[in-house]
Amino acid sequence: MFKSFRIGSLFGIPIKLDVSFLLILPIFAWLIGAQIELLVGPLNALFGTTLDTAALTAGYRPWILGLTAAIGLFGGVVLHELGHSLVAVRYGYPIDSITLWLLGGLAQLTDQPEDWKQEFAIAIAGPIVSVAVGIGSYLLLFVVPASLDGVVFVLAYLALLNVVLAVFNMLPAFPMDGGRVLRALLARNRPFARATQIAAEVGKLFALFMGLFGLLQFNVILIALAFFVYIAASGEAQQTVMKAAFEGVRVDDIMTAEGDVHTVSPDTSIADLLERMFSERHTGYPVMENDRLVGVVTLSDARQVDAVERDAFTVEDVMTTELETIGPDAEAMDALNRMQQGGIGRLLVVQEDDLVGLISRTDLMTALNIIKSSGSIETAKRAADERDPDRIDRGGTDRSMGSRDRDSNSESRWDH
Repeated sequence: MFKSFRIGSLFGIPIKLDVSFLLILPIFAWLIGAQIELLVGPLNALFGTTLDTAALTAGYRPWILGLTAAIGLFGGVVLHELGHSLVAVRYGYPIDSITLWLLGGLAQLTDQPEDWKQEFAIAIAGPIVSVAVGIGSYLLLFVVPASLDGVVFVLAYLALLNVVLAVFNMLPAFPMDGGRVLRALLARNRPFARATQIAAEVGKLFALFMGLFGLLQFNVILIALAFFVYIAASGEAQQTVMKAAFEGVRVDDIMTAEGDVHTVSPDTSIADLLERMFSERHTGYPVMENDRLVGVVTLSDARQVDAVERDAFTVEDVMTTELETIGPDAEAMDALNRMQQGGIGRLLVVQEDDLVGLISRTDLMTALNIIKSSGSIETAKRAADERDPDRIDRGGTDRSMGSRDRDSNSESRWDH
C-alpha cells in the first residue's frame, strides 16, 4: 500500500485511508455512473422499483449518483472489516487499524488466531455483515418515497452489491474470507501450518483463474486482485510455516555469540573503518567503548564523510545511538517479525545493557532450513556454534542495526 492517514475511529479502532483509495474512488464513481442505464433494468426487476433511466441519466446526475453509491459501497466495506475486527477483539486479538485501499479493506490484526473455531468465526463475520448491510439497504426501499429516485437507486445498488461482495469474498481464494474459512475447516484435523499450506495452494490456483478471467475481460481491478491474492497467500503460508518451525526456539539458540561479533571503537577513523569493511566484507559494526555498547556504525554512515576528510573523522562522529535490540530469551519468531517490521537485516542481542550477541536474517533462514530438513533445533544450535565468524555480518541493508529510515508493517493482516 501507499501512505495512509487516519480519518476517525469506530469502537476504538482507527479507520485509515490509503492514498490508493483516493485514486480508485473516482474510478468507481465513474464506472457506476456510466453503467446506470444498464443497471436500472435489473434493479427494477430484482427489487420491484420503478426507476426511470432518462431521469437518472439527465445532466450531472449519473456522476453524483455514481460518487454517492461508491462512497456507500466503501462504507459497507468498512462495516465488513469492522465485523471481522469486533469478533477478533472478542477473542483477544487487538486490531491495529482498518484501512481502505485500492482493492477494498484491510483489518490489521496484531496476531493470527490458530484455533480453527476462532478463525472461522472471525472470517465469517465479514460476509455476514455485508449480507446484513444489503438486507438493510433493501428494507429501506420500503421507507423511501419513490419520488426520491436517486436515493432509491443508490439503496437498490447497495442492496445488490453488498450481497454480491459477500458471495465473492466467500470464494476459497486464501487469504480472502472464503480461504480463511477453508483453512479453519482444514485445521480441525491437521496442524495449522499444514492447513495454511493447503489453503494457500487453493488460493493461488483461484488467483490464476481470476487473473486469466481478468485478462479476457480486460478488467484491471480483477487482475490486480488476483496478483494480490497470489502474493498474500504465498507470504502468509511462508510466515505460518516459519512460525511453526520456530516454536520454542529462542534468540540465544541461533544467534552469533558476542565473542564472534566484530566490533569497532568510537575513536576508529572512517578511513580505517572502510578498510575493515572492505577486508572483512561487513557493512555494519556495533561500537564498543570500555566493553560497553555505545552505538552502531554502517557503510552508509561512513559514506557521508568526504573521501579527503576520512582520516580526520572518527566512528563517534557518524555512528547512530538509536539501536534496534532484542533480549536473548526472546522468541526467534519475534526477532524475525522485528526485522520485517523495521526493514532491517539484523538485531543486536542485549542483556542488562551488555552486548551478548547478534542475530541476522541469515542466521534465522539458516536455522529454518536446518530445522525443516532435520526437524531438530539441536542441529541448528550446533550449526550456529560452528559457524564461520567471517559470515556473521553479511547481507541485509546498510542501516540494518540502526532504527533510522524504517518502514513499519503490521505483523498480521486480515486481507480483502
